[in-house]
Amino acid sequence: MPQPTQDSERKKKHPLMLPALIMLYPIAVLGRRMIGILEHTGEVIYLLMDASRWLWRGVFNKKYRLGKSAIVSQICRIGVQSIFIVALVSGAVGLILALQLSPPLDDFGQRDKIANIITVAVLRELGPLIGAIVLTGFAGASIAAEIGTMVVSEEIEALEASALNPIRFLVVPRLIAASVSMTALGVISSFCAIVAALAISVFVLGIPYQTYVDNMLTQAKLVDFLTGVVKGGIFGTLIGIIACANGLKVTGGAAGVGRATTYTVVECIVAIVVADLVFTAIFFALGLF
Repeated sequence: MPQPTQDSERKKKHPLMLPALIMLYPIAVLGRRMIGILEHTGEVIYLLMDASRWLWRGVFNKKYRLGKSAIVSQICRIGVQSIFIVALVSGAVGLILALQLSPPLDDFGQRDKIANIITVAVLRELGPLIGAIVLTGFAGASIAAEIGTMVVSEEIEALEASALNPIRFLVVPRLIAASVSMTALGVISSFCAIVAALAISVFVLGIPYQTYVDNMLTQAKLVDFLTGVVKGGIFGTLIGIIACANGLKVTGGAAGVGRATTYTVVECIVAIVVADLVFTAIFFALGLF
């Protein structure tokens, strides 16, 4: 006759154990995910602090050089090559906004107010946000894949064996390039969206050119432009540091490089949207709008 096992005796003594485990499993999974997110966030922050330390040394200590040629090369690769796609996407968004706003404003006889709405929306939010999202797919993934490939091919170890710090020679130039490029791309994105909206409003929607320009200049303020520039710089810093962090922690060969690229795009977009929310709340609380 088969003897009862220890598990069956435990189930008889504790009949609610299995339902409790089923209920606690989602909590355990969520807890592990949260711990992983906090751990990764700490790694990104630590890398940013380390890169900032090397940047400080490069600026104020003549013993350490930043490598201007490397920075210029990264700006050309990250920023200059992104101009066309950013301009294309931003211009399309400007056209869409103008066409979408026309019917509801016509109901109130305020079609010419398209200029007011689009100018504020683009300068404060859409310009830097569109540029950052495009740059994430265009350059953020590229940075993560490039550094990840270096890790897989043991080039990072070769740098360390040669007494060359990878943070100084790989992360800092890409971080500076991403921040500078995104600041400029945010301005270019806003300009293209506004020009596209102006063109379709004048030639298709029938709004007089002078009326559109007068409304735009009346509504736009210097603070609107400056908040967009600040957001662009912050978004670029987030893209650069997240891409570098994911690239440096690649494991598992080519599959690991693919995962790092995917994680970089997702994390950058989430970080950009959250940062946009935080800064918008801060600017609103300070009465800058």
